[in-house]
Amino acid sequence: MRYAIGILLAGVIFLLFPLPGNRAFGQEPKSQTAQTKDELKLHAQSAVLMDGVTGRILYGKNEDQTRPMASTTKIMTCILALEYGNLEDKVTASQNAAAQPKVHLGVRKGETFLLKDLLYSLMLESHNDSAMMIAEHIGGSREGFAELMNQKARDLGCKNTYFITPNGLDAREEKDGQVREHSTTAADLAHIMNYCIGQSPKKKEFLEITGTQSYYFRDQEGKRSFTCSNHNALLTMMSGAFSGKTGFTGGAGYTYVGSVLDEGRTYTIALLGCGWPPHKTYKWSDARSLLQYGMDRFHYREVYKEPSLPDILVKSGIASSGRLEDPVSVSCTLGEEEKSLKLLLSDDEKVTMQTKIQKELTAPVYKGQAVGTITYKLNGEAVKTYPIYADGEVNRLTLSWCVKRIFHSYLTMEDEREILPAA
Repeated sequence: MRYAIGILLAGVIFLLFPLPGNRAFGQEPKSQTAQTKDELKLHAQSAVLMDGVTGRILYGKNEDQTRPMASTTKIMTCILALEYGNLEDKVTASQNAAAQPKVHLGVRKGETFLLKDLLYSLMLESHNDSAMMIAEHIGGSREGFAELMNQKARDLGCKNTYFITPNGLDAREEKDGQVREHSTTAADLAHIMNYCIGQSPKKKEFLEITGTQSYYFRDQEGKRSFTCSNHNALLTMMSGAFSGKTGFTGGAGYTYVGSVLDEGRTYTIALLGCGWPPHKTYKWSDARSLLQYGMDRFHYREVYKEPSLPDILVKSGIASSGRLEDPVSVSCTLGEEEKSLKLLLSDDEKVTMQTKIQKELTAPVYKGQAVGTITYKLNGEAVKTYPIYADGEVNRLTLSWCVKRIFHSYLTMEDEREILPAA
């Protein structure tokens, strides 16, 4: 009896406190994804390596966890100013803008600057007063500009992002009975960066500003002059780096978002909570680790295949040949330049092709009518879909057609009788 009780107690202890390398009953082992997230041993609390063209996440660590983002906020401030403003706009400093904390340009109430000059101040030196001047000029107020920022985030599909300030200073506010924090996720931040560098109608201007190493300007009265130097050290540390933004606050820690071009591949990275003082260089070592991982592991592969598509039977129809219920041929109707699908893939990733096509159709069928799709999938997610169209036309079988057909057959028979020789 004592032996049985001892066995039972040992079993309970094993279930509650499994030995290293074992797992409790019913507990699933770590997934391959979870193991991959720890592979690079990054300092950042959240990180993303993203395909800068498609937006696909190639590597993620807590990529959907919301965190403060500090001055990486300013990529949104910059792109909205470019899209809603004019570079030659004259912007006057308010008392609110002049009172913004360091890091700042040191503007004085009433001073006027060109919007273009303020954008270089914003993105190269990360000046908080320049950010507020831009926000008040474009949005009418800090609150009005925040509404523009949040609407843009929603338009880009960034569901876990909330902006309060144009400069990224830590902030909270209560809205609709809910306390919200100025925050984003690594995935959302990288998506916003992808928009700035590749999709925005003002991407050229954005790239020109963020890729500049040094910039000189004066206030509009010519009383003071300023020189700005780019703090994005990756521009000189890594070949192919062409845009980015650093950030730091006490709540956010060190943050970074940036993009690199390597052998035709565009990579975007985002780092949140990447150390606190004195670990200012953690973000650069993390950036190199993420980017090197992408360059070593992912390459473009052509995955397009010419499809073999069956003809489709058409019920109650009359083909152009005049035959009943003839099948109609189908195709993707692609031009030669469209017959290509190159994806950034690792060696162990495979793309599958799924064809969905109707087994039969009911007349009438029109040439160019959509009858199915071909979808290319990666890891179960659709990456490209091509429509399948009918190549020919099939009319509906009607009573009038049948009568005409019978009458035509009768006349044909009469003609044949007339030409037959008499017996």
